[in-house]
Amino acid sequence: MKAILFHANGDKPRAVDAVRELSMHAARAGLSVLPPDSPARPDFVIAVGGDGTMLSAVHRHPGVPLLGLNLGSLGFLAGVEEPSFAAALDDLAAGRFKIAERTALKSKVVRASGGEIPLPDALNDVVVSRSAAGHAACLELRADGVKVSSFLADGLIVATPTGSTAYSLAAGGPILMPDSAAFAVTPACPHALASRPLVLPDSAVLSVSPAPKGPDAPVPPLSASADGTDPVPVEPEDKVEISKSGVRIPLVELEGYNAYEVLSRKLGWAGGFRRSVPDGRN
Repeated sequence: MKAILFHANGDKPRAVDAVRELSMHAARAGLSVLPPDSPARPDFVIAVGGDGTMLSAVHRHPGVPLLGLNLGSLGFLAGVEEPSFAAALDDLAAGRFKIAERTALKSKVVRASGGEIPLPDALNDVVVSRSAAGHAACLELRADGVKVSSFLADGLIVATPTGSTAYSLAAGGPILMPDSAAFAVTPACPHALASRPLVLPDSAVLSVSPAPKGPDAPVPPLSASADGTDPVPVEPEDKVEISKSGVRIPLVELEGYNAYEVLSRKLGWAGGFRRSVPDGRN
């Protein structure tokens, strides 16, 4: 019997009600439902909410395969829509799924004064940005030690293929297929038309460092964050190193999952796409 654990935002009554109903259905389907405070390791974690809930589950339950049930507005990660919640649990109980190992990012802030501060592995992205409203930041990007460019922007987003449909997409970045061996590097609110998103091989070791905009221009306060977790301050002489992590994030893809169909359905592309899963299951 597969053991599952529900992960939801307890401050949202809709999510709490959904977990209560789904727990009863899961038991009828032959799944063992663990309580939230169980010390046992589940076979699967079911994230009920939006993509933020999914990311929270990734960091709280590392290494456990995750299935996302979407109560949010878009939900690329939490891709199963509400009418299909019960059917998704039936598929999980019956073994109609596969585990996709998604790329993650490892990153750290390297202090000019010595020492390093590691950030959590990121399923979506690592963002280096100004810490408060005000002047834009000048950020220098290097790949394998070679300067790529300097960006005058509110920040720089380095996204995995999974994260390319999150903040990076909202900032005008490209969409990468989940199995792409690449990163998307996207400036947030760039102050020059020449500042464009880049697609780089995921074998590259990237570094992002603050740079002055001019001889007497101050460097604004900056910070680095992985998947939106607690930001780490970045001082003027520091750098943020980002590379592909050795850790892979296991996500549950139900039978019939098609990444192109998900994009078509979520983004409302004209003409649609013939769905291999007509009821919107991930």
